[in-house]
Amino acid sequence: MLDKTTAIPIYHQLKEWLRAEIASGTWQPGDLIPSERELSEQFGISRMTVRQALNELREEGILRREQGRGTYVAEPKIEQRLTRLTGFTEDMKRRALRSGARVLRQMWVEAPAAAAKALRITPGKQIVLLQRLRMAEGEPMAIESSYLHFGGMAGLLEENFENQSLYHCLSEKYGILPTRAEQKVEAAICREQDCRLLHIEPGSPVLRNRRVTYDQRNKPFEYTDSIYRGDRYIFYVELSVL
Repeated sequence: MLDKTTAIPIYHQLKEWLRAEIASGTWQPGDLIPSERELSEQFGISRMTVRQALNELREEGILRREQGRGTYVAEPKIEQRLTRLTGFTEDMKRRALRSGARVLRQMWVEAPAAAAKALRITPGKQIVLLQRLRMAEGEPMAIESSYLHFGGMAGLLEENFENQSLYHCLSEKYGILPTRAEQKVEAAICREQDCRLLHIEPGSPVLRNRRVTYDQRNKPFEYTDSIYRGDRYIFYVELSVL
């Protein structure tokens, strides 16, 4: 319990009590923890003190808040290695997680400047955009926007990508084998419309991942601009001295 006679700040004591309860298994990942009001009444402290403790645990990735629903114990972060070229479906399968997708847009678009440069085509040229909300165990994880350009790409508009891997489809039906990729990752603040899809608070940190993927002929066929939840993802790179 909390000791109000010591010099240790009350919010810090509460934070460590909550941390210990989670570590002991009292609350499991995905469990809803007591509200600010309930914790305030339980320990006889102000809601501002409770809020400070909860905010720090959220910043550490131990808790997560869903707008209008409450504060939950955060699930362990998914560590994605950047040393191997895989798609989201394959990546989740290797972790024994059930992957899923909701197609947001599957249409012809005029190639934006960044996609045109990556795909080595003229800006404004008609290409296919496949934008999906990617999920693991039913939880939104990322918004993936794939700009695709290759011979026969029109066929992609007839495919169902809610239950199949894009890369599997490309290799099996179009003879395109993803062989290598160039990738950039940066921190960003989630846009309001994306926050609603990802079930995170407005202004939450996200990881923006931009990737150019090449086929077996070393020709770029895909430019992807993805937003990953910062509270659920870690990108891992192993470095060595040559």
